[in-house]
Amino acid sequence: MVATLVRILGLRHVDLAEDVVQDALLRALEIWKYRGVPENPSAWLFQAARNRAVDVLRRGKLHEQAARKLSRELSSPVDEDGSRDDVLRLMASCAHAGLPSDGQVAVLLKFLCGFSVPEIAQAFLTSEDAIEKRLSRAKGVLKRGPGPAVLDRERLASIHQALYLLFSEGYHGSHPERSVREELCAEALRLGVLLTEHPSTATPATFALLGLMCLHAARLPARMDDAGSLILLEAQDRSRWSRPLMDQGFAFLNHSAAGGELTAFHLEAGIAALHAGARSFAETDWPGILKLYTLLYELRPTPIVALNRAIALGRVEGPEPALRELETIRGGGRLQRYPFLEAAAGDLHERAGKPAEARTHFRRALSLTRNESERRVFQDRLAALDR
Repeated sequence: MVATLVRILGLRHVDLAEDVVQDALLRALEIWKYRGVPENPSAWLFQAARNRAVDVLRRGKLHEQAARKLSRELSSPVDEDGSRDDVLRLMASCAHAGLPSDGQVAVLLKFLCGFSVPEIAQAFLTSEDAIEKRLSRAKGVLKRGPGPAVLDRERLASIHQALYLLFSEGYHGSHPERSVREELCAEALRLGVLLTEHPSTATPATFALLGLMCLHAARLPARMDDAGSLILLEAQDRSRWSRPLMDQGFAFLNHSAAGGELTAFHLEAGIAALHAGARSFAETDWPGILKLYTLLYELRPTPIVALNRAIALGRVEGPEPALRELETIRGGGRLQRYPFLEAAAGDLHERAGKPAEARTHFRRALSLTRNESERRVFQDRLAALDR
């Protein structure tokens, strides 16, 4: 809906597009509970948003041409193919060549993925004030006019990163009430498939990203128990993993091998494939995973990658080398509020036969939890240590 309105109104009215879409959704919440869901909910929402945009523009008396253009489109039925084109056009617009890469990703998360400022700040491991300033600067650039219509490799990389963060927020994000948000994962997959349908964006990196997301999404049925608690990989019932999504993931990964490009998404998808191919946690190819994480850190030296590499190192060489790696990561300071750094330290200390140290780290993890399902995981680990 935002993408279609931006196509009609232009990027200078992207804030208006966001506002009227929110108004339409709120109106639906109020009206549908009394009148019932309409036969075509998408068309109802589009119509409500467009009507609201016309009202706002006419009241302003500043953009009569835009209001007339929008009015002409009110009688048009919702065109699903056209909507897909609008989304791709918005992707290209947000990945503006005049913006730095972090600015491109921030506006993609805001306008394309619907992220709130706190969610964007969590994705970037930075403050909300920093994100507000970044978005304000980016909007100023976007409102001055669109960038080139053709997506180059660097701008496509920003779109990939936005979809990666969208999926990650759904798979295991920072929402205060829900640790797993399947609808965000599904939206990231939907947008990724759109990229494969256009020749300029159907690149090996696009297919690698889709393979990665499918292989992770396959685990979603086994990630939560009936009480809403997270189930960590080691304890998941692998018979509940989605076989069709795993097959899709392997197919996308194979497709991504065309050409000579090796991206971080190829390596992450390779790691996910090794997990998916293991019949049990004990039979996981940890040396292979450690090797891929080492290569991944060379391409993407982030603290999250370093943490995952340390966990794999602990499975290959034992807890002590991994604990030393964690201390180096802790010294960097960027994961000081991330509960799973402390949880990893707790797990490694427990495996090293140091239950007192393990309790200390799990208590720290408990104090940093972002939602109730994370809290239950760490409470269960502490209870098991006490037993």
